[in-house]
Amino acid sequence: MGERFVVVPVDGGGVAGHREHSDAVVADPASDTGDGSRGGDDGGGGGGGGGAAEEKEQGEDSVFEPQDPNNVVPILEYNREPNKYGDGVPKENSPFINNTEIDKGNSYDGTNMALFEEEMDSNPMVSSLLNKLANYTNLTQGAQEHEEADEDEGAKKKAVKSPQMGTFMGVYLPCLQNILGVILFLRLTWIVGTAGILESLAIVVLCCSCTMLTAISMSAIATNGVVPAGGSYYMISRSLGPEFGGAVGLCFYLGTTFAGSMYILGTIEILLTYIVPKAAIFVAERKEDKVDALLNNMRVYGTCCLALMAVVVFVGVKYVNKLALVFLACVVLSIFAIYAGVIKTIFEPPDFPVCMLGNRTLQNHNFDKCLKTEDIDNMTVTTKLWKQFCDGPELNATCNEYFLNNNVTVVQGIPGLTSGVISENMWSEYGPLGMLVENKKLSSLGGSDSAQDVYMPYVVNDITTFFTLLVGIYFPSVTGIMAGSNRSGDLRDAQKSIPIGTILAIATTSIIYITCVVLFGGCIEGVLLRDKFGDSVKGNLVIGTLSWPSPWVIVIGSFFSCCGAGLQSLTGAPRLLQAIARDGIVPFLQVFGHGKANGEPTWALLLTAGICEIGILIASLDAVAPILSMFFLMCYLFVNLACAVQTLLRTPNWRPRFKYYHWALSLLGMSLCLALMFICSWYYAIVAMAIAGCIYKYIEYRGAEKEWGDGIRGLSLNAARYALIRLEEAPPHTKNWRPQLLVLLNLDSDQGVKHPRLLSLTTQLKAGKGLTIVGNVLEGTYVTKDAEAKRAEQNIKSAMSAERTKGFCHVVISSNLRDGVSHLIQSAGLGGMKHNTVLMAWPGTWKQSNDPQSWKCFIETVRETTAAHHALLVAKNVDSFPTNQDRLGEGTIDVWWVVHDGGMLMLLPFLLRQHKVWRKCKMRIFTVAQMDDNSIQMKKDLQMFLYHLRLDAEVEVVEMHDNDISAFTYEKTLVMEQRSQMLKQMQLSRTEREREIQSITDESRSSIRRKNQGAAESVSVSLSRHSSTVEENQEDEAQLIHDRNTASHAAINDKAETGPDRVHMTWTKDKLFSERFRNRECNANVAVRDLFNMKPEWESLNQSNVRRMHTAVKLNEVVVNKSQGAHLVLLNMPGPPRNRGGDENYMEFLEVLLEGLNRVLLVRGGGREVITIYS
Repeated sequence: MGERFVVVPVDGGGVAGHREHSDAVVADPASDTGDGSRGGDDGGGGGGGGGAAEEKEQGEDSVFEPQDPNNVVPILEYNREPNKYGDGVPKENSPFINNTEIDKGNSYDGTNMALFEEEMDSNPMVSSLLNKLANYTNLTQGAQEHEEADEDEGAKKKAVKSPQMGTFMGVYLPCLQNILGVILFLRLTWIVGTAGILESLAIVVLCCSCTMLTAISMSAIATNGVVPAGGSYYMISRSLGPEFGGAVGLCFYLGTTFAGSMYILGTIEILLTYIVPKAAIFVAERKEDKVDALLNNMRVYGTCCLALMAVVVFVGVKYVNKLALVFLACVVLSIFAIYAGVIKTIFEPPDFPVCMLGNRTLQNHNFDKCLKTEDIDNMTVTTKLWKQFCDGPELNATCNEYFLNNNVTVVQGIPGLTSGVISENMWSEYGPLGMLVENKKLSSLGGSDSAQDVYMPYVVNDITTFFTLLVGIYFPSVTGIMAGSNRSGDLRDAQKSIPIGTILAIATTSIIYITCVVLFGGCIEGVLLRDKFGDSVKGNLVIGTLSWPSPWVIVIGSFFSCCGAGLQSLTGAPRLLQAIARDGIVPFLQVFGHGKANGEPTWALLLTAGICEIGILIASLDAVAPILSMFFLMCYLFVNLACAVQTLLRTPNWRPRFKYYHWALSLLGMSLCLALMFICSWYYAIVAMAIAGCIYKYIEYRGAEKEWGDGIRGLSLNAARYALIRLEEAPPHTKNWRPQLLVLLNLDSDQGVKHPRLLSLTTQLKAGKGLTIVGNVLEGTYVTKDAEAKRAEQNIKSAMSAERTKGFCHVVISSNLRDGVSHLIQSAGLGGMKHNTVLMAWPGTWKQSNDPQSWKCFIETVRETTAAHHALLVAKNVDSFPTNQDRLGEGTIDVWWVVHDGGMLMLLPFLLRQHKVWRKCKMRIFTVAQMDDNSIQMKKDLQMFLYHLRLDAEVEVVEMHDNDISAFTYEKTLVMEQRSQMLKQMQLSRTEREREIQSITDESRSSIRRKNQGAAESVSVSLSRHSSTVEENQEDEAQLIHDRNTASHAAINDKAETGPDRVHMTWTKDKLFSERFRNRECNANVAVRDLFNMKPEWESLNQSNVRRMHTAVKLNEVVVNKSQGAHLVLLNMPGPPRNRGGDENYMEFLEVLLEGLNRVLLVRGGGREVITIYS
């Protein structure tokens, strides 16, 4: 294996191209030796090989593209079809066997593996494959290429550096930054105060357990192969399929977008409440209007902030990524400040007094002293607090009764960790909107007018609080666990970093949240904890009062943290939408896959900003948080589902490097996510599920043409296998019987479907239910007809799609048509899902066909369906059947029930009328009474039978009397037998035919001399002509049948003359004499034949055939008389004769039976009851 070989461009003179074709890349599979070296002399490249080896350094993965195809050609070139499947995203580059755009130009020139050289184009050498895998890089979807595009616009793009981020910088810190955020700083103290320490711990443990279980499932999925940049969406879509992937991907997108709204609202809340309260545009004159004013301010400032952030993201996403560490530093510093403040409270609690009136907490905005009156220069004067409750500053002013009855006291807002306040904060304090925040330990004398309390400066609940609401508000503080997997393209070893980094980040944040809950409850007074906006401590951020060295550390830190998180959301969400749009699974999102020249998703950013604005118009952080909780929970639910499905199915490809997972953990995580969705908000959960369900059904309806090897396919396969095994245990009960169709289609010479209306009828008959297998037979061998079979299958599937026929396609290649149809009838389907009914078109051209095999195959199909106990439906004039778009008006479906063969005739009209095409048609049932039948009683019995079957139909009994067999019937039978005799004679050998013709000629000559010279001469001329025709051109034999058939039909049906030179048939002596009589009649120009002259010939007819023809003629007369105007006629199909010698007669009988009818469906039962009167 020491040889090296190259593919070099060769010009017309055979000299290797050197620097003239610098854009051509020469593939050098020298790595087949295993050392991967590229240098050294070239042993087999010919002249210029060294230069070619140098050129290889320029680009490993380029396709060989010569500048002048006439002068420069590659010596050897792969010619393989690129992989059809995948997600359609150009950035994804797969190194596996079917991806051959990279390999064009590679060749094999050695001798050690000559046994495999013919397969080398489809099965490359293992060493080549390993080399490609080693060089496989996963280009990032993040800021790296965008930065390069900005910096190097118009210039040649720099080579993308290989990803170098480790676990700490690439996964741990981004997860930490995304998890810790606005809820921790703005709402956690309030949650602890309202729910109490125990229930707060329950909320934290519940939510953190959910994310930890999700992280374990995500780690298993992320380590099961290479995860390109795309994170959770990529993992879910590739594990659960395009339908789930699209639904969950869009839910994740909406969650990320609403998270941006929440962070912006948090930013504005910090700005207007704690940093510059005077910047408020809307100022409440009255206390009860304060909430509305705050919301309006949030809307105005939030919209401005959103517009500013969107511009920043649009102009320079690279700055957002570079500032991420700054924002993370703010979060970390703020958390350290909290812990430092907690430690400081042990030795020196900070001074944040809370003024209490009785047991009620007062808003400390408009007074500085917590006193009703004070002594100044030995005079008692009222304070600012007095003016809040009285109508004047005078001591005798009218005051609020509760104010007069209770004293004001000062309690320390942060008594410290050793104060024992933890015992008071253990239990919950839920309440309705407007409930006063009270300290139950303090004494209180109630006032008589509690309605006035709303106007007083008390601290009150701004929303109704309960446990499930707090779960919904808190949950966004544990989201963000996907940040590491979203950066998978930037990681040095994603399969190692994602599990470790994500799980460590969740463990860290869970510890932070749990300790914060306990420490907040142990350090801060309960009334201050329940004061959401810090009104009782002069509008300070409550968590800021605990921090050290200053509350401003937390305020500024949380402000920048929220800003950064908002920018990150506005950066990530459009890229996620762009990835979904580029996958092409949601057609109406295609426009959002486009962007700027450097790949920035401009349109996706606009949509994201628009959806984000909806959240900002809601304006309340507490109202937005449950919305994004829903979408994130749904995303996490499907991550767990994906892991559980893959594990339970034991898919061979499911081999995660991360081993610490179990399907039970994934199912527990999934159940927890579902429970949390309904705990947070049952109506939001239903809305989120409805959105996801609509997206799922839309993608399914549009037909996502993606094959990602997803687990749902595996789940479907397992479910189908289980159901098939159960089905095969016993045949279906009559009540469960439905037509499972095998449709036998004919194709034309271009592999197009001949009778698409047969598929329309199938759709109308099935209404999308039950099994449908569309089959076709190609004559030939599988090796030679493989490509033709695939093309035929594709055409059939296209026709099925156009006719909305849901089912399977099965093209069989067989040495002859009859065997192929037989194989289809025997083997189509699987287990209990096998067909029980065969649907085919009537061979309308069987008389004109050059090949008798067409109608013989039809009859054999009838026999085989009968032997297999399958029902048979034969549609005559199928091209005149209605399409699925037609709507038939008032009319009838006529059922001619001659013999009972299982009730198919009753069931089919009922099934057809379920479809909108036939819905307005009424059903009529005709049955035939013989001479000895009581037709009146038959009608009553049939009506009662239909009543028990629950079918609405008109009933009519037709009487058929045993009248004499008509001359027309004899004539039909005669022509039929003559044609049959002729067909048999056509099968004789050439010698036998010549002998037969000679004997007839001799006989005719002797008759000429004895009797009529002129008439016999004409016959002899005709016979001689026929003899010479047979001898000279034996290929025209089938055409003779056609000519004779046409002539005889014209003679009988139209009662017209037929000259002797028009008669082409194989003669016998008897028939010659009979024909002589006919010729005499014709020569005499007799318009109506003398039937009695034909009597001797009638007597020689097969009486069985005469009786059958009589039945066909009479029944046809009756059916045409009653049902010629019907939209559809269903008729019992008589079985073929047991004696195969009469097969061609059988076709004639059916032709006569159906003559004059437009749409006919011949029905032959399968030998079992398919309809029942029982429930």
